[in-house]
Amino acid sequence: MSIIPRTFHLIAPSGYCQNQAAAQLAVRRLQEQGHRVTNQEAIARRCQRFAGSDEQRLQDLALDEVEADIVMPVRGGYGATRLLPRFDAAALATRLQARPLAICGHSDFTVIQMALLKAGAQTFSGPMLAGNFGAEKLSEFTVNHFWQALTSPEFTLEWQTPSQQLEVSGTLWGGNLAMLASLVGTPWLPEIDGGILVIEDINEHPFRVERMLLQLAQHGVLARQKAIVTGSFTGVQLSDYDNGYDFDSVWALISQLTGVPVVSGLAFGHHWHTVTLPLGAHARLRVAGETAKLTMSGHSVLQEPA
Repeated sequence: MSIIPRTFHLIAPSGYCQNQAAAQLAVRRLQEQGHRVTNQEAIARRCQRFAGSDEQRLQDLALDEVEADIVMPVRGGYGATRLLPRFDAAALATRLQARPLAICGHSDFTVIQMALLKAGAQTFSGPMLAGNFGAEKLSEFTVNHFWQALTSPEFTLEWQTPSQQLEVSGTLWGGNLAMLASLVGTPWLPEIDGGILVIEDINEHPFRVERMLLQLAQHGVLARQKAIVTGSFTGVQLSDYDNGYDFDSVWALISQLTGVPVVSGLAFGHHWHTVTLPLGAHARLRVAGETAKLTMSGHSVLQEPA
């Protein structure tokens, strides 16, 4: 895949980047490919466990004057939720309509993405600087899917799944499950009807995942969706006590309780290999045999340089 040099603007609205070497490796890799990387000072910035004070991290999200192609968090962690009451999502959404930016991230950044989606702006759920572009071994799968999503007005992902035959369409939305559940009862959770909800998480046992999904269900979120697509749920080791209670058990229960089909197996989330998804795009999901196909369109893409 031929990559056009772009400008990456770094932000750090969440946790301090403990793996400074990985972040610097990512910057070098991007620069070696001809990309420009701005606001690198955000990498080393620190206040307690956060990537700077609340004011500094909030200022990262004031992107009205930023001239770049791609905005990317250094890492996730925790801290973006503290910024939501003062984050002007509507102002940024207006700027994105006039001068698009490809804003891409996941994990804790999901709360910012959901606030923007509620304000009418699309973002991309995908890789971040340190954890993905700074991985010890760079994943070609992740990089290729990143550029595919940011440059293709329509594209299709295909994967194997045990889910039953299905064909639905709707707005694609979601991200990190813990962050989605944390927004229940707040002004920042989008109200998506007839959507395709994509979820992922890390270090969350099946019973915790089930509890968060039940919270979304009991708030009325899940019943309004046409399908749930599950990504990577990593960092968990089951024990004898679970006695067969696993993620498949959770998906079956949630589908039974809500009537919403769950399609599992998408390589998405906190994993070395991850696809990139345009949140807010139109999506068509088809499952036939043991193959799932998710086609996305209607999202903003990077423009060719003048």
